[in-house]
Amino acid sequence: MEKIEKICQDIVEWLRVMVNNAGGKGLVFGLSGGIDSAVVAGLSKRAFPESSLGIIMPCHSNPEDEEHGLLVAKVLNLEIERVDLSKTFDELVEAVNLTNPSKLALANIKPRLRMTTLYYFAQNYNYLVVGSSNRSEFAIGYFTKHGDSGVDLLPLASFVKGEIYQMAEFLNIPREIIEKPPSAGLWENQKDEDEMGFGYDVLDNYILNKTGPTEIVRKIERMSQNSQHKRKYPPIFIPKFD
Repeated sequence: MEKIEKICQDIVEWLRVMVNNAGGKGLVFGLSGGIDSAVVAGLSKRAFPESSLGIIMPCHSNPEDEEHGLLVAKVLNLEIERVDLSKTFDELVEAVNLTNPSKLALANIKPRLRMTTLYYFAQNYNYLVVGSSNRSEFAIGYFTKHGDSGVDLLPLASFVKGEIYQMAEFLNIPREIIEKPPSAGLWENQKDEDEMGFGYDVLDNYILNKTGPTEIVRKIERMSQNSQHKRKYPPIFIPKFD
């Protein structure tokens, strides 16, 4: 990606404009220990040095994720809060008391609890919630509806995963974050590419050049088609009058 410095500065200016237009005072975001959230943190800190807040929200999570979130916060000199959602998750699952719930339905409770937490802080401080979904994930619906997509701003959704790595290098994100395998952290040992069934490099190439292995291209297109509802506002019924 050319002119990485200018692109990052343009995002920073865009964040400022969007917050100012909303009458807000700053930005809040989840700090997961992953590369996308680290880049969001770096850009947000540049946009609002005194009013950017990262929230670390473990929920039966890998302890390494929190360690990496804290590392990002230290490098960026970022204000943080920690909210452990594990007990809340357990109590909700117990209250619903479904027999044999699906693995994905259970896992998706976590990002939805995090969304609620972020908006609690956002409303309290008059901040806007920043999401970390990139173009690659957004294109195939690799995000939780009303979870990590429940945000006010999506500064990375025009950039494929490979471009996020370039931003991370420019923003001096720690090597530990850049080199770790991407994971949504919804269950133990989850890896994005394993779950998707193809690598980000293949997905990025298809998005940018519309080429790739036939079977994988079909899968990508099917995932994109099936997830259209996740990228649109809910359809509204319009009555017809005679």
